[in-house]
Amino acid sequence: MPLFEYKCKNCGKIFEELVKSCEDKVCCPHCAGEAERNYSGRIYTATGKQTGGCSGNCSTCKGCGK
Repeated sequence: MPLFEYKCKNCGKIFEELVKSCEDKVCCPHCAGEAERNYSGRIYTATGKQTGGCSGNCSTCKGCGK
């Protein structure tokens, strides 16, 4: 299960959430507003090593071919 960083669209709070799938809908723990993935953070591999310039937003990146 991946741990992603999210940002609330309503209050702007940034938080981490453990989800079953990256497609899961996430609500803010502070105000219960709708949250979206925050792609401004760094991305790390399962081994803890930082990836080479990956933004984590596969729909716009097209860098690694996922």
